[in-house]
Amino acid sequence: MEMDVGMKQLQQTLIESETIAEHLLLARNQLVENDKLRNGNREALTALRKVARTTKSSVPSPFKKIMEDLVGADSRPLVKEICPTCGDHDPKEHTWMMLPGADIFARMPFHAVHTILEKDQDRLDYDTKTLQSYVKEKSLILSERGALADAINPGILKSLVTLKDERK
Repeated sequence: MEMDVGMKQLQQTLIESETIAEHLLLARNQLVENDKLRNGNREALTALRKVARTTKSSVPSPFKKIMEDLVGADSRPLVKEICPTCGDHDPKEHTWMMLPGADIFARMPFHAVHTILEKDQDRLDYDTKTLQSYVKEKSLILSERGALADAINPGILKSLVTLKDERK
């Protein structure tokens, strides 16, 4: 028995829409996971800044330090770089960190820990923006396909929505 051309086209359109919707749901789930990781990183960075007694904007400009260092500048570098997270805190002091993607703790230098977390946060921010664009694009495609409901009898559409795959 050969399937009607219109029915084949309807079937193909439904398959494409379901595939797009699946990809959309996967992207949304990944966004939720990224948000959890970003919040955890943000909390860890805040805790490290509390230990170092700094905030994102509290660390003084390195140029103030240049003027102080110029008074006795023998062989020291002209600019002493000040880490915005470490501030005056000892960057070599060790702190514990759970390694990303593993349930293993490692004792690492303070500066290395916050640097890893900040880079991870930047990557997660980028991934989140990419996923948000993807979700927006797929949502737009699906909303444009919303006209499909007008072409299908509402009774058939309802039966497709409530259709269940069960073996008898």
